[in-house]
Order: sequence, then structure tokens, then C-alpha cells
Amino acid sequence: MYGLWHPRVLGAWRVPAAGPVILAVNHSHAVDGPMLMGTAPRPVHFLIKKEAFVGPLDPFLLRIGQLKVDRSGTDRAAVTNALGILERGDVLGIFPEGTRGEGDFASLRAGLAYFAVRSGAPVVPVAVLGSTGRRGRLISALPPLRGRMDVVFGDPFQAGDGSGRRTRTALDEATVRIQQRLTTHLENARRLTGRAG
Repeated sequence: MYGLWHPRVLGAWRVPAAGPVILAVNHSHAVDGPMLMGTAPRPVHFLIKKEAFVGPLDPFLLRIGQLKVDRSGTDRAAVTNALGILERGDVLGIFPEGTRGEGDFASLRAGLAYFAVRSGAPVVPVAVLGSTGRRGRLISALPPLRGRMDVVFGDPFQAGDGSGRRTRTALDEATVRIQQRLTTHLENARRLTGRAG
């Protein structure tokens, strides 16, 4: 990532140095996940759609510890593997919106709340900014090569209410708390980096 672009990483010290952590990342471009993996202070294991595991990418993604997920339904193997990452004290990366979009955390799926409440791992919001807006001259599908991109880590927080409840209501409440924190972090990151919404 540092060879292709000029990432500016802000707040990486906020990621706990040890123990389970969930990085909740906005997702507006295909380069957002690799950019976070290349700049995060700890190795990150992402839940990635199974369609990305094709050809030579399949063994490569598996070898670097990425998790294949079938988004057509509840993928129990992916859920078990993701919880295993957190139980080992490692870092799980999640795109809370479930798919690429505006990258504004406007519509979160329940998966992030489930993993956060079930594991008790803190959630660290991450804003990847600069991957959209301008197209590269050499490869139009990518941001301009050697251009600046910002990766902004926020303060870790607990998604649950401290009661230990794992009911549907508790997960819904956790999703609302998560969305508020992620949206606030994104707004703050945009102000900090001087990037418009």
C-alpha cells in the first residue's frame, strides 16, 4: 500500500496492543480493505465475500488469514471462524454495511453487533478516506497511484450495555449504539483530514 499510494495513518495508537479487537471499517472502494490491512498496527482477519476467493486469490487470501463468507444466508462456518479469531485474541475486520456502498455507515447489518456483544471485544471505528472521488490515469478502477489516502482510527468502545444480554433487543440496541459511534467517527475523520462527505 505504501508503494502504490501515500497513506496517512492517524490514531493507530488507539488500537489496543493486545487482546481481541474488532475494526469496523467504512467501505466505498475495493481498495479499502487492503489499505487497512497494509496500514493497521496489528494483523487483521477480514470477513470477505466468497466471490473474491477466485483463481490465485483463493489460496493467497486463505494463507494470509482472511475468512470466506457466503452472504446468501447465515454462514455458520464463517461465524464460528470469526469468533475463533476473537477468542484467540486477534483482530477481526468487518465492513458493517455488509457490502461496498457510500461508505457512510448509513445502513448497518447486525453482524458487527453480534460479534461485539457475543465476544465482548472492543470495537474500533476506522475511516478510510480518499479511495473514491478521483480515478487513476493508469488504472481507472483504482484511486490515483501515489495519491494520498487517509486511514483514521477512532477510540475503542464496547457495543453492549454491560448487562451481558444477547437477546434480539440487546443486539438491536447495540447496533444503534454502534451506528452512532461510527457515524460520529466518520464525521470527525472528515473534518480532521479536510475531506468533504
